[in-house]
Amino acid sequence: MSTSSTDKFARLKALQRPAAAAGNASLLGMDGKLASLPAEDEPRGMRPDIPAGAERLAEMLGARPSHNAFGEHLALRRWFSESIGCEAPSGPVDAVALRLLEPDAHESIRDPLQWLFLDTETTGLAGGTGTYPFLVGIAWWDAGGLEVEQFFMREHSEEHSVLVALAERMAARRVLVTFNGKSFDWPLLETRYHMTRRIRVPSPRAHLDFLHPARNLWRQRLGSARLPDLERHVLGWDRGADVTSEQIPQIYFDYLRGGSPDPLVPIFHHNQMDLRGLAGLAGRVIAVLGNPELHGPDPLELFGVSRICERRGQSARAQVLYERSIAAELPSETERIAQRFLARLAKRDGNLERACQLWEQMLGDSREGLEAYEQLAIHYERRTREPHRAAELARKALAALRRANRLGTIALPGYRQKRRRFEKRLARLERKARLGLLDSMQAET
Repeated sequence: MSTSSTDKFARLKALQRPAAAAGNASLLGMDGKLASLPAEDEPRGMRPDIPAGAERLAEMLGARPSHNAFGEHLALRRWFSESIGCEAPSGPVDAVALRLLEPDAHESIRDPLQWLFLDTETTGLAGGTGTYPFLVGIAWWDAGGLEVEQFFMREHSEEHSVLVALAERMAARRVLVTFNGKSFDWPLLETRYHMTRRIRVPSPRAHLDFLHPARNLWRQRLGSARLPDLERHVLGWDRGADVTSEQIPQIYFDYLRGGSPDPLVPIFHHNQMDLRGLAGLAGRVIAVLGNPELHGPDPLELFGVSRICERRGQSARAQVLYERSIAAELPSETERIAQRFLARLAKRDGNLERACQLWEQMLGDSREGLEAYEQLAIHYERRTREPHRAAELARKALAALRRANRLGTIALPGYRQKRRRFEKRLARLERKARLGLLDSMQAET
């Protein structure tokens, strides 16, 4: 057996409950129904199946066991003041911004008191049925700040208790807010709920995921859309020393095997900072999407809002913001991209004069420049019936394509495909030009 396979099985074994505890863990009655035990009847004291370090962990964190009908887990609460940049909106959330995020969402999405921020720490980053969310962090705006609550599985049998606690909080606040939660956190949790066969999956009325808006707004400038980078460069604060996501699963497995609980403390802090950063980022994204002109204007933010508007079908607003981002002096590479998108929208709306202006500005050996050559050649061939002019553009495009190939700015398959297309177009245009010349000569005689 390979070393990697051995390690995988060792991790799975670490999640198994000891045999001595398995017979006492079930809360099902003889009729197969859940026995709802009152909180005061829950067993007290540390169970023998709980890792030895769990009690020390609770002391270090100031956490305590929380009980429900499915057992118990460790729970921790912490409040962050509004002065750290995660305060709630003063009223209903901007409807213009929300239409860009979730255009068909339930009306409750506008009520910030319905928002529940969610972030999980798991036993693996790939997801799948073998991945467990051992720490579930949630947060909500309260009393001018952010209330954070964390549910921790001291060992595997406490998963059901954690899931029930989360379901209760989601019933009180029906708008789920995450950062990459649509792709990772929520599908993972849905899988865990289904696998219990006993706990109904909570159903949020809306799910706001701020990863993709953040990428559109800031990745061009930062080269990254990681939450710590967005906190530092967009929100203006630094979370300080932090554990990396790649380290987290192993730290939890080491604890389950009897290791020191001390390395778990930074994971709780990491989860709190993710929730705090998510709340701050949510406010910033909403503000920028609602009225980007008030924020600088940062040309790259204007460009990002333009992209989001275009994807949501708001082409008129997208064109206005593309124009403003170009006027605000975008970096040259991003400017060409903005011109390309703006030209496409202008062409779609029948504003061919503006589209041609933009294509003329884009001409060159870049991806956008080569597209501009092609679009102008099509325009002069099909619309203005000027094959000589279109042929000249095709020749210039082939020269630009050869430069791009020499510079290595175009992949070989793409180069060959575009060369064949331009050569075919040029041959056709030259043939048309010759026929047009003959027709002209015959008309003169």
